[in-house]
Amino acid sequence: MTRKDRTGKGTLGDSGLPVASKYVQPPHRRELLWVGAAALVIVALLAAWSLLRRDGRMVSNGPLSSNHANLENNCAACHSGFAPVSNEACSTCHEKHGDELGVYTFASHYLYRSDDFQRVVPSPDEEPCIACHTEHQGRTAEITRVADARCQACHEFSPFSDHHPEFAFAQATEPDSNPGDRALAFAHIQHVKELIIRQSLDASNPDEVERTCLACHNPEPAGRSFQPIDFDRHCDACHLAATDRTPPLPVAGESPGVQTLQAIQLAGLPGSRWADYVNPGEFRQQGERIVKSPLYHRDPWVLHNLRRLRQQLLGDGGLADLLTASPDVRPAELRSLYEEAIATLEAQALDLRSIPDRAVQRELEQIDTVLAALKRRLEDPHAPLDETGFLLALTPPADPESADAERIRTVAEALTEPCRNCHTVEDATIVRVENDLGTLKRAEFNHRAHMLQRGCLDCHTEIPFAEFLNSDGAVVPAELDRAEIQNLPKIAVCGECHNENLASQTCVTCHLFHPDTDRRSELIQFVNPETANAG
Repeated sequence: MTRKDRTGKGTLGDSGLPVASKYVQPPHRRELLWVGAAALVIVALLAAWSLLRRDGRMVSNGPLSSNHANLENNCAACHSGFAPVSNEACSTCHEKHGDELGVYTFASHYLYRSDDFQRVVPSPDEEPCIACHTEHQGRTAEITRVADARCQACHEFSPFSDHHPEFAFAQATEPDSNPGDRALAFAHIQHVKELIIRQSLDASNPDEVERTCLACHNPEPAGRSFQPIDFDRHCDACHLAATDRTPPLPVAGESPGVQTLQAIQLAGLPGSRWADYVNPGEFRQQGERIVKSPLYHRDPWVLHNLRRLRQQLLGDGGLADLLTASPDVRPAELRSLYEEAIATLEAQALDLRSIPDRAVQRELEQIDTVLAALKRRLEDPHAPLDETGFLLALTPPADPESADAERIRTVAEALTEPCRNCHTVEDATIVRVENDLGTLKRAEFNHRAHMLQRGCLDCHTEIPFAEFLNSDGAVVPAELDRAEIQNLPKIAVCGECHNENLASQTCVTCHLFHPDTDRRSELIQFVNPETANAG
């Protein structure tokens, strides 16, 4: 093949492939290269201009969700260079100033409704915020709708339709597994029957029966749950009438008994200022016996004498003496004991501050010291609350089987005779009532979201209302209607609607990762630390 043939257009080599340079490289390749280079320069300049303006449009992979739309043109608010968004960047807005534990941290998640600091152990599976909350998916994207797979990376739980574990309250098989189970003598059906009569309702009409439920179970303003039961609002109309009285009680002397109002006033102990305002006409004393009428809920004279009798029986109760009932609470509710003790001490301190006596002021200093210690413990997010200070004496001063102990118990039972119509009293101590109706501790339930689909008695079926409301004279077996019965639906009832064919059954439908959603609006970047600390 001649040279001319090898370089000519359309000439093929020995192998049959084109060898002419004009076929491999077009004749205007240099111009095309210049065009491409110019385009790259233009793109680079636009990107640099975008970065300088910090609007991010040239490097963003999509619009932000509506939650963060105000940051659309401010990449630096979240990004540092081209690094992923850090947890610290999220905390800048979402964590409350001074919240050392961090409401959105894994530590807070571990403590969620448990206050069990033993659970706060860092895990290698912990992931950053952006692992669950994916941004740049568009304005309508819900970054709080976390996929089940993210939860199941740590939790081996499944949806309702796939062997979800039963609720904890339904799993409890041991009687009195809840400290408040033995606190009250209360029968739902008896009270519903009474309300039906008082309100002239039809016991055969479920809609009218459910109106009696709302007489005591008052929804919170948002309708998610219910307000705690309150004696003055829900019980006072029928219980503790003006004619209720104590039986004749022995006055304290050489034998166990109660202190008279005059004796309490003369002693002037901290927290007894109430005695100055009680009507002496409420007491009738004959010899060494005294009767009080009327009686009130949380009657201060009854509680004062009950505390004295308990101290004689069990010894100094320490912080428990600052409570009106026993310290039996779930671990997650220890905070309520601290709050009640602090309120009692603050009332005692208020009574003493206006008394110039030196001895009184020394006692006030001691109260202030204890008060400050309790507040520090309550405010420290890293310090687990300690219930040991509230435990009643383990080594009572008297033999619990002795005649003296028995006499003390006899006086305590007589003193609390009207109380024991509803309350349980053990060792001169009223067993604490759990008035918070929030039974689900690991999941959230919104009654308002369900009330259009179902009535109260469609789900709450453990207590047999329909069987006994229309039966005159029928006695409800105690095991079917007690205060401790958790008249709540189990998993199977929820699964009737929440399944793969009907309502959502994802993890985040019922469970929260972050424990306190009320803090979402507390933005650290707008808080002046000095001002916050001063407050």
